[in-house]
Amino acid sequence: MLVLTQGDPAGIGPEITQKAWLATRHSGPAFVFLGAPELVQNALPIQIVQTPDQATEVFAHALPVIPLNLATPAIPGTPDSRNAPSVIESIAQAVGLVQSGQASAVVTNPISKEVVQKTGFAHPGHTSYLAELCGVPGQDVMMLAGPSLRVVPVTVHVALRKAITQLTPALICKTARTVHRALQRDFALAAPRIAVAGLNPHAGENGLMGTEEHDIIIPALKTLQAEGLHITGPYPPDTLFTPQARARYDVALCMYHDQGLIPLKTLDMAEGVNVTLGLPIIRTSPDHGTAFDIAGRNVAEPTSLLAALRLAATLAENRKNTQ
Repeated sequence: MLVLTQGDPAGIGPEITQKAWLATRHSGPAFVFLGAPELVQNALPIQIVQTPDQATEVFAHALPVIPLNLATPAIPGTPDSRNAPSVIESIAQAVGLVQSGQASAVVTNPISKEVVQKTGFAHPGHTSYLAELCGVPGQDVMMLAGPSLRVVPVTVHVALRKAITQLTPALICKTARTVHRALQRDFALAAPRIAVAGLNPHAGENGLMGTEEHDIIIPALKTLQAEGLHITGPYPPDTLFTPQARARYDVALCMYHDQGLIPLKTLDMAEGVNVTLGLPIIRTSPDHGTAFDIAGRNVAEPTSLLAALRLAATLAENRKNTQ
């Protein structure tokens, strides 16, 4: 049983949750919604439950809901920071259910960083909060995975100028090791192939367009190769994502956020999934945000959430089989 968090109640989370249940109620994977019942009860049958075990019994005929309270009624498209505590509590309770063995994985509906941070939430988003809840702060790594491509940015939600200064051989090595272990344990790849993008155009062209490849990336690759990782590069970023190139690796390690997420979302936006690596639990989420602009209009597509649910179930099963 998967546990699906509430997300921002004013976003499209409630809508795509309902559509996801309609799509999976007979085929699975089964999930329990951890949030305010009024967000999902108007359009379909729900059943209030207290545990994931109870949710298993009702999933085929009603959306199971572990209830939380909102501080104020949610208005689609109008986020309200008074409801931020329920957003945060849903995440914390979901992690607790997986840690206790009552659920197999956490799937998170989109949240608004701005809304939760107005209440003093000290994290830039889901990922570092999940790592803190799991007792592994700083060990989290973000992967975006789709049918055509998997990417991992070494530096994530920082300005591009800052990303370049953050890039070090140690950070590349740390990230690559986490990715390697996760691909073995959760994606069932015995010998993962990691391709590394250069930072500069043409991967620096032997120093003519920048020295970061020579000074930072190549030393990291040599260290990792000496440890036995199947890791190659650095490759020119403008040719790393062609169909021919993608056939030669299992994941692309990218130097900054947009270097990886632009090709991933271009190829697989509808079915892209955000996966947090480096945690003792499985966590996935859709690769889109709250979409306040279309909330409440019944036009949101649940495709990415469905992909996140299905991938979470697969990863949880793989991890179970490798333990």
